[in-house]
Amino acid sequence: MSNDPLLQPYQLKHLTLRNRIMTTSHEPAYAEDGMPKERYIAYHEERAKGGVAMAMTAGSAVVSRDSPPSFNNILAYKDEVVPWIRRLTDALHEHGCAAMIQLTHLGRRTGWSKGDWLPSVAPGPHYEPAHKFFPKVLEDWDIARIIREFADAAERMQAGGMDGIELEAYGHLIDNFWSPLTNALDGPYGPQTLESRMKFGLEVIEAIRKRVGDEFILGVRFEADEACQGGIDPAMGLAMAERMKATGQVDFLNIIRGRIHTDAALTGVIPVQGMRNAPHLEFAGSLREAVGLPTFHAAKIPDVATARHAVSAGLLDMVGMTRAHIADPHIVRKIMAGREADIRPCVGANYCLDRIYQGGEALCMHNAATGRELTMPHDIPPAEVKKVVIIGAGPGGLEAARVAAARGHEVLVFEAAPDPGGQVRLTAQSERRREMISIIDWRMAQCAADGVEFRFNTWAEAADVEEENPDVIIVATGGLPNTELFEQRGENALLTTTWDIISGDVKPARSVLVYDESGDHPGLQAALIAARAGAQVEIMTPDRSFAPDIMGMNLVPYISELQEKGATLTVARRLLSVERDGNRLRATIGSDYNRATTELPFDQVVVNYGTQPLDALYFDLKPGSRNLGEVDYDALLSGESQRVCTNPEGHYQLYRIGDAVAPRNTHAAIYDALRLLKDI
Repeated sequence: MSNDPLLQPYQLKHLTLRNRIMTTSHEPAYAEDGMPKERYIAYHEERAKGGVAMAMTAGSAVVSRDSPPSFNNILAYKDEVVPWIRRLTDALHEHGCAAMIQLTHLGRRTGWSKGDWLPSVAPGPHYEPAHKFFPKVLEDWDIARIIREFADAAERMQAGGMDGIELEAYGHLIDNFWSPLTNALDGPYGPQTLESRMKFGLEVIEAIRKRVGDEFILGVRFEADEACQGGIDPAMGLAMAERMKATGQVDFLNIIRGRIHTDAALTGVIPVQGMRNAPHLEFAGSLREAVGLPTFHAAKIPDVATARHAVSAGLLDMVGMTRAHIADPHIVRKIMAGREADIRPCVGANYCLDRIYQGGEALCMHNAATGRELTMPHDIPPAEVKKVVIIGAGPGGLEAARVAAARGHEVLVFEAAPDPGGQVRLTAQSERRREMISIIDWRMAQCAADGVEFRFNTWAEAADVEEENPDVIIVATGGLPNTELFEQRGENALLTTTWDIISGDVKPARSVLVYDESGDHPGLQAALIAARAGAQVEIMTPDRSFAPDIMGMNLVPYISELQEKGATLTVARRLLSVERDGNRLRATIGSDYNRATTELPFDQVVVNYGTQPLDALYFDLKPGSRNLGEVDYDALLSGESQRVCTNPEGHYQLYRIGDAVAPRNTHAAIYDALRLLKDI
């Protein structure tokens, strides 16, 4: 028996949970036709194998047809969901993991142009800013119908073998009733008293209890403090919790603090990198102490030390480490084995959630196997030993080295810089993105443990590489900033790159135009550095939306500070040229929408327009390779070894990955490396 607080069992009603770590409800958007099929099951099963005690599946399985999925949610209102829920439940139970699911009606957090084109509904007429659909104000028959549909859905989950359910009461329909900010109904469910506001939610709970009985576990995840004037405050949240406990029908509470109706509000509830860890933990603990119900909570609890404190200090009964398990599904297994240092850290990049909220699927910035459990391994299988030489120690090169070494290969890495990391090391120089360096540090530790040899400060030429007599060469040399404007020829020496500003090699001038063609982090990082230095900053993009590749939640800290510092944001304007004008620069600005141009003076023009592949070494090595650099895409995508041999006289297999191929992002470079090297 371990003395570790995290590894102690916990008794939740009749259910014995094997430890104190859970994954809280989140929608990875892997459902197919609204059903949790093979990919969905494999994702949660991997975390069950990794030792998590309970999986709260689904980020809000929807109970009604007029709650169409916003994030590829599970359709709990369909009878055909039951056998799929049974398969999901059985997969989790087989590995000793409790299985629960979150149910909801999205209320105003969805829209009428989805699903069956039924009007969304809410207890008030205002839309949610994040989704921008005006709801129908609920009628009495809507309320009665939805209460019944909650009970129907709960009964389906019970039939599917689930250990229990959690009701989602923050930002969705139940909370729309509970919050004074969103309830504008007349009558018995209206905003006049706490009792009237809670009436709908408590009737949902009562209807579910009548249907599933007393033994089935039922909890509520709710906003106990909206942190907004006129909304639910801590005293009101405590009164709500006590009212739920008094019913005798609620088995646990899962505490949320804040609102989720805008990107900015959502980022307060679910903090991203650069923000404080576990900001609501003490608040959740205060509710646990005051109410006495089993208490769960998750909000940027990324590391074992924080989770251990949450339990040992009596703040939580179960700790939600959801994004941490997206980064590493085997956290508990590694804790039990005394291998905490091997846990792949969550870096708070929020690539997972930001993708979901833009209609994508959850992927981890630096674990390319997450969500791809059917095709990508979390544990790397061994192989027959080969000599693998890698050029470049950025994220792609280090992932290639890690995977190759885990396969048992002899691995040598050349790196021109004195330190590993490539663009990630540059990115991590910014205060808000400092956590990104863990992507590099973790891989370096893994490589060290597996005996990878590094040669830093070494600009490798083709002869240097070939002298090592490798079986496989991986070119992961990345790229250099592109200073050619769109569809123009030749670089403009008057332009400053975002890398120059971020690295500190070039200081910001007084008046700075940051021209952001790529829409990703370097543009706003450079803009923020210039604004902090006191520059007058204008950020310009030819797109109709601002910094689209950063995505909603990660955009919030940038916009907040840039607005505070008076930066100007300009969309739908294209930088055509830059010329010297005395001791200043003259920028000619146009548009994709008309032929009008204007000229504006700046002291400095900083361009963010991706990278150009640093690929000279690859082309130098190509003639000596057996495959002439060719990748068999069919083999790559089917998980088979590369067997291309178009040059029988060649001495090695040659591949390039990451930005050495084309400008992409960190996840793409890591995925390139994993899916290629896992079969070499």
